[in-house]
Amino acid sequence: MLQVEALNQYYGSSHTLRGVSLTLKKGECLALLGRNGVGKTTLLKCLMGVLPTAGGSVKLDGRDVTRLKPHERAGLGIAYVPQGREIFARLTVEENLMMGMAVKPGRQATGIRGEIYELFPVLKDMLHRRGGDLSGGQQQQLAIARALLADPRLIILDEPTEGIQPSIIKDIGRVIRLLRERGDMAILLCEQYFDFAHELADKFIVMSRGEVVASGAQADMNNEHVKRHLAV
Repeated sequence: MLQVEALNQYYGSSHTLRGVSLTLKKGECLALLGRNGVGKTTLLKCLMGVLPTAGGSVKLDGRDVTRLKPHERAGLGIAYVPQGREIFARLTVEENLMMGMAVKPGRQATGIRGEIYELFPVLKDMLHRRGGDLSGGQQQQLAIARALLADPRLIILDEPTEGIQPSIIKDIGRVIRLLRERGDMAILLCEQYFDFAHELADKFIVMSRGEVVASGAQADMNNEHVKRHLAV
């Protein structure tokens, strides 16, 4: 589903991504791990087309999307839930959800499918509240629900547990697990919360200073080499 080859990116004179490569199959959840400032979010923005790349390639289901714009990648099936959620604060929950269907011509006429409310029951009771009035955890659920309404083949989640209360972290974990078990999309999960990632991911990569320093199956995540790159 996703194939990244030798991706490089610069911010001014800083070499922020150094030959990053990864693969992700449909039905898999890949955890992207690393301390703050090692290039994780930069990588995700490059995959979405928000940031330009200086070298390498990004392929979605065999198609080279390296030079496509973000909205074009969204139309092909990449959904991105950014760090900070970036919901529309002045729009209602329902209007935010409808925005998720903007990349699917004609979909808005069919309305928001009930599955979204099954995954995130709290949103059904808040449809007419403004997004900015929701708690951080509720906004995170809204951001993920909005992304799912684009019917993605690949969903990218940038630290979905950051600043979220434990009860909602469990709800988000439940949803990610259900999506993985459903098997019709690939999930790229960027996380600092090790236990959360370890419970959900099929495999992992660890980044440090803009490059991949460890990778492997979920069973290998506990080794000291991995944890050394996550400890503050």
